[in-house]
Amino acid sequence: MADLAGRLLEGLPEAAVVLDPDVTSAYSHDMAGFCVAGEPAVLVLPETVEQVQHILRTATELRVPVVPQGARTGLSGGANAVDGCILLSMVRMNRILELDPVNRIAVVQPGVVNAELSRAAAEHGLAYPPDPSSWESCTIGGNIGTGAGGLCCVKYGVTSEYVLGLDVVLPDGRLLRTGRRTAKGVAGYDLTRLLVGSEGTLGVVVEAVLALRPAPAPQLALAAEFPSADAACTAVCEVMAAGFVPSLLELMDATTVRAVNEMARMGLPDATKALLLVAFDGPGKAEDLAAVAELCRAAGASEVVPAADRAESDLLLEARRLALPALDRLGTTMIDDVAVPRSRMAEMLRGVARIADRQRLTIGMVCHAGDGNTHPVVVFDATDEAQSARALESFDEIMALGLELGGTITGEHGVGLLKRDWLARELGPVGLELQRQIKAVFDPLGIMNPGKTI
Repeated sequence: MADLAGRLLEGLPEAAVVLDPDVTSAYSHDMAGFCVAGEPAVLVLPETVEQVQHILRTATELRVPVVPQGARTGLSGGANAVDGCILLSMVRMNRILELDPVNRIAVVQPGVVNAELSRAAAEHGLAYPPDPSSWESCTIGGNIGTGAGGLCCVKYGVTSEYVLGLDVVLPDGRLLRTGRRTAKGVAGYDLTRLLVGSEGTLGVVVEAVLALRPAPAPQLALAAEFPSADAACTAVCEVMAAGFVPSLLELMDATTVRAVNEMARMGLPDATKALLLVAFDGPGKAEDLAAVAELCRAAGASEVVPAADRAESDLLLEARRLALPALDRLGTTMIDDVAVPRSRMAEMLRGVARIADRQRLTIGMVCHAGDGNTHPVVVFDATDEAQSARALESFDEIMALGLELGGTITGEHGVGLLKRDWLARELGPVGLELQRQIKAVFDPLGIMNPGKTI
């Protein structure tokens, strides 16, 4: 360790190299449960590209594993330490280098917080649409690493659709520049898309060129109460089949509605078995919302509450923002992330309810219904070994159900440690072999975030 620290200090200031075990331990994991974290050798916090290059050259020379990190808000264990590794925290590389309203791009370092970029873009009448729930704390580098999504992805898409180009330090210290700054560009293989979602297993992002969009108008929302999850899912299918493009389309099941009611006293009736939240931000949003209200009633909604203005919309959407905090009050939570075709979301909800009954656990469902991305939240007592074991079993059963329904094991949280075995099942042997060969091209020594994804 002394040799490693000494070599690192040859190219880093003393304050950027941390050996204190209490500090390194605090940085050794993200927010995922059931994921082991090793004991890192050192934590480094670079501030320049050259410092990152020095760190990776040193790691390559000494054959030391490197675990890149952002804000560690991830939910898959992708930022967890392995024994003897260099924890490479990118949070000090946090500058917005350029914001260009003519070309509608931002050039940023990886440690920029998502919400800070959004606020900076808003000053120019622009927006950076990807909006993870942790947007006030998660970083752009972490969003790129996991391919993050968010509440408004049904209309605006996920992180990969906004990353135009990347500067990436490879394991041997070379600097790779991918992509473009132009609106269009198809030169060569799309290495940018390959790197988005690679979870730090191929290299370290040190700069990103991001696409911006004109800032949308404030949303107008409605809340629709349903007597069953099936009815709510029918409404979702009808809304999408009719050609509407909502800016938000979220669903909460009975367990989640009950938890939010108990926490915030929102006055939702006990008969509400699913709550659908729909919002529009386009020029005809009032008319679109009225039409969707009729579709909800036709699908069986027991109550439809439209907002008259932005303030009322914010009040309605508060229920969705409170969903995870409300479920957290019930015990330890494990948040899953399985995406299925919209047309099979009702089957997903029914299947998860059966798993909850069979495992004698509380499992709440929060869904980005517009794109079929479901978040089953398993609630259990972490001090109870039997309950913890059943929670793990339910996790596996939920993964299997998602694949059975033609879905994917992760829509936006990434694979990390938590879903590594399931990734192999989803990809199949040929896909897995090719991905490992790609990994070997970028990282022949296997030092980049080892043990994660593949």
